[in-house]
Amino acid sequence: MAVVITVAQQKGGAGKTTLAANLAAALAEVKRVALVDIDPQRSLARWHVLRGGRHPAPVQIGFSELSGWRLGNELDRMRSRYDVLIVDSPPQIDTDARVAVRGADLVLVPVQPSPPDLWAAEGTLKLAADERRKVRLVLNRAPASGKLRAGMEAEIARHGYPVLATVLGNRTGFAGAFAQGLGITESEPRSTAAQELRGLLAEIEAVLG
Repeated sequence: MAVVITVAQQKGGAGKTTLAANLAAALAEVKRVALVDIDPQRSLARWHVLRGGRHPAPVQIGFSELSGWRLGNELDRMRSRYDVLIVDSPPQIDTDARVAVRGADLVLVPVQPSPPDLWAAEGTLKLAADERRKVRLVLNRAPASGKLRAGMEAEIARHGYPVLATVLGNRTGFAGAFAQGLGITESEPRSTAAQELRGLLAEIEAVLG
């Protein structure tokens, strides 16, 4: 039975879709992985089309594109065919997002090092708590150091929010890989960005047990 990871954040621009794509590409090296896109923007679907048109073709990733109200049945249908399902949810808290969180074994909430991102994450954290789902913040697009990052880390600690220790830096490689239908571990496997992504995956696997 597949493990379901839902990537959720009600604020746009936090890197939700890019994170989902990069996780899928890295995991697909060793597991049967599928993406489920219920975000109306359909950016993940366009990434998957780019990926399918590449020659030589990269490792295959399953894909489903649907409305959120059908998500429960779709996950049930796909669980036996894959090891990991990654859901890209809508950028707002609504019925679709609730279904996506309810169906998850782990909810990942990307936040950039800015107060609005953290404020927006509070609703998703509450939704995950209400649904009794495991949830972790992911500090994303962060500078290597500086007051903004330090302030965000202090604020997360002050609230006691669950957060993964691995931080994804503000690196152009992530966007460059996405534009090619790839993940960073495929386009630049020896880069610092790829190392960060692998570190994040190791933490996710530990959380999931």
